Amino acid sequence: MNDKMASENFRILPREKAFYFFISIGNYTGESASSLKEFMEKISEVNVKSLEFHFHRGDFQKWIAEALEDKDLAGYIRKLKEQILTGDELRRQLYKTVSKRYSDLMTSLT
Repeated sequence: MNDKMASENFRILPREKAFYFFISIGNYTGESASSLKEFMEKISEVNVKSLEFHFHRGDFQKWIAEALEDKDLAGYIRKLKEQILTGDELRRQLYKTVSKRYSDLMTSLT
């Protein structure tokens, strides 16, 4: 990965491109993420029902691929769907996947 690609993953997106967490259609949690770091932090904070809602719809990988332009991380999250994850195990696996990617990207910048 080149430095330009890694550094782009750390940019803060404008509000209209942020990820907005919902529990169901029309049921906004009040939480959003405008960067990979913020997304990683929100995984630990938002209602697990929101994580389940978005995970099973493919919303996370779509946002990561399109808004953050990180096809690799989107692929890692897509692979998690092969496991039947719910509740706190889903939260743990999502956090583990995103935080590892974040750490790898930080390392590539140093």
